[in-house]
Formats: sequence, structure tokens, C-alpha cells
Amino acid sequence: MDRFSALRTLVAAVDGGSLSAASRRLRTPLPTVSRRISDLEAHLGTQLLLRTPRKLVLTDAGAAFVPAARRILAALEEAEREASGEYREPVGELLVTAPIAFGRIHILPVVLEFLQAFPGIDVRLAMSDAVVDMIDNHVDVAVRLGRLPDSSLIAQAVGEVRWITVASPAYLAARGTPEVPADLAGHDCLAFEGLTPSRSWQFAGDAGSDPLTIRPRLGVNTADALIEAASAGLGVARMTSYQAAAALRDGRLVEILKPFVGDPITVHLVHAPAVLLPLKLRAFLDFVAPQLKAALGDLPR
Repeated sequence: MDRFSALRTLVAAVDGGSLSAASRRLRTPLPTVSRRISDLEAHLGTQLLLRTPRKLVLTDAGAAFVPAARRILAALEEAEREASGEYREPVGELLVTAPIAFGRIHILPVVLEFLQAFPGIDVRLAMSDAVVDMIDNHVDVAVRLGRLPDSSLIAQAVGEVRWITVASPAYLAARGTPEVPADLAGHDCLAFEGLTPSRSWQFAGDAGSDPLTIRPRLGVNTADALIEAASAGLGVARMTSYQAAAALRDGRLVEILKPFVGDPITVHLVHAPAVLLPLKLRAFLDFVAPQLKAALGDLPR
């Protein structure tokens, strides 16, 4: 029995919730997946998984064993990276995650330049607005916006963004410019919302200490759609400064209610702790951080 293959199979089954998921993730036939786990259980002399029609359930022994299996696999992966030269020269693959809009606007252009500068490094850029578990998904670097929960991860602040209020010059000429948040009651509002309605806007200052309830004329679930609707003069919108930056620069949108802009949102580059960072990761952080700081420093404040 190949114990490392068995451990990888067990962890893949637990993470995927089924033997079929492990089969797809590992690109291994389902009978092979089942046999590896059965062989591992026979080797240990205990049952690790309860196989129900709907899902896999860890036994007490399995719940104790899986974290140890993860540590063993992580140590093996670290040893393999060291042996392959990641600590001698910047080579290998990096998995980077970022929020969708921020990734498209700020991370992808820098990654393209990084690939030109470091031909020995490949990058997988996964853009998602969900918070991805870095350890379970083997993420090398994550771009995170906002307050970070306490964890063992290492975070490097690279700048700030803010929620701002905008409208097109044509809309403001026709409807007037709101001076305080309460004035929005007489305006058409455009909301960033998905299947769940988002009907309150938070402003800073005495006039905006309480959330303002709005009734959106239009609700959309992407920043591009919100910018397009606001630029077309359909109403007043709230969005982050990095999303609105290009439209503000070319005059399609104008920022309003500036005295009521809220607290800044910090942007971090996050990675797992390591006694010695792989050179590919150090190269990426050193290349990306100053460019992000410069780009975010030019955003509306």
C-alpha cells in the first residue's frame, strides 16, 4: 500500500464529501479510491469513514486521524518543494486568489507583468468574492479586503479603499446634488445586491450615523453593471473607490456626499507562515506589493 496516496485520497474524500468527489479531484477511478481507503483502514485496524447514501461521516478515529494526515501531507509537500529548488531560485507555480472586481482591475494586470519578469513561475489566479480557506485549498497568496479574523496567517497591508457615493453629471444636472444622506429620499438609487436585497446604506458623520433605508430603482449584482447604470444617468449609486476610479477619471461619474464617506477598508496580501518563504512567493510579494500601494494611493479619498 502506498500510504501517501492513501492519505491524499482520504483527505480528498473528506474535503469533497464523497468518494466520487475524491475520484474527480484526483482523476483516479472510483474503485481505486475506495480500495485505497479500505486498505488504509485495514492497515490502521480501525474504520475511518462511515459511508452513507448521501455523504461520508468521519468516525471518532477518523476525526482524530485526518488532521494528522493533513500535517503529514503538508510536510511532504514542503520537502518536495525544497528538493525541487523553490528555495534556491524563483520557480514553480503560485495559486493566488482575489475578489472578482478587485482582481480584474488591480491584480490581473500586475500578474501579467510578473509573468513577463519571472519566466520560471506559473500563476493560477482564482477570482472569487467568497473567502477561500487558504490552507485546505493550498493557496499561496490571497488578496483580502476588510478586517481580517485572528489567525496564524501573515498579512501585509498594501493600501485602503472606501465606499463612496456617485452619480453621472447628467443625472445631477437634472435632479440636483444631494447635500446630506437624507436628501437621497428624493432621488433614484441604484443598489449593489444579488438574490438577497440590500436596502440600507451606511454613512459616516452625525447625519449618517444611522443606516439609511433605500428603495432601489435598480439592483444589480456586478460592479460593471452598477457603473454602467450610474453612468447612463439612472440614479445615485454606492460602490467602492477602486470600482468607480476609471469612471471618475473620465468624467462619467462624479463623487457626491464626500463629507460622509465611511472608514477606510484595508487591502491585505495574505499568506501562510513559513520559517523560510519559497523564492517564488517572496518574488511575487516583492513585485506586487509596491505596485498595489501605488495604484491604491491614487484612488479617490
